[in-house]
Amino acid sequence: MLDNSLHDRIQGNWKQLSGEVQHEWGKLTHNDVEEIKGDVEMLAGKIEERYGVTKAEARRQIERWAIQFLEHKVEQSKSDTTAN
Repeated sequence: MLDNSLHDRIQGNWKQLSGEVQHEWGKLTHNDVEEIKGDVEMLAGKIEERYGVTKAEARRQIERWAIQFLEHKVEQSKSDTTAN
């Protein structure tokens, strides 16, 4: 299960993340991503449906992806700050 802070960060950054979601899980349609609107449980359900994995596996994939993406975003932000 995703911890609440990670869940909140996904929801809060959904506009930025939505394109990355489609890149990561290419079987999700634009309509799927629009419908999800940052709802991690709905995202897990769509991944389960499109990829034939369990919901627990879908959650693990989301967690790994989100941690990686959000860490990269923090690193990018730090380098932008030090460049100024």
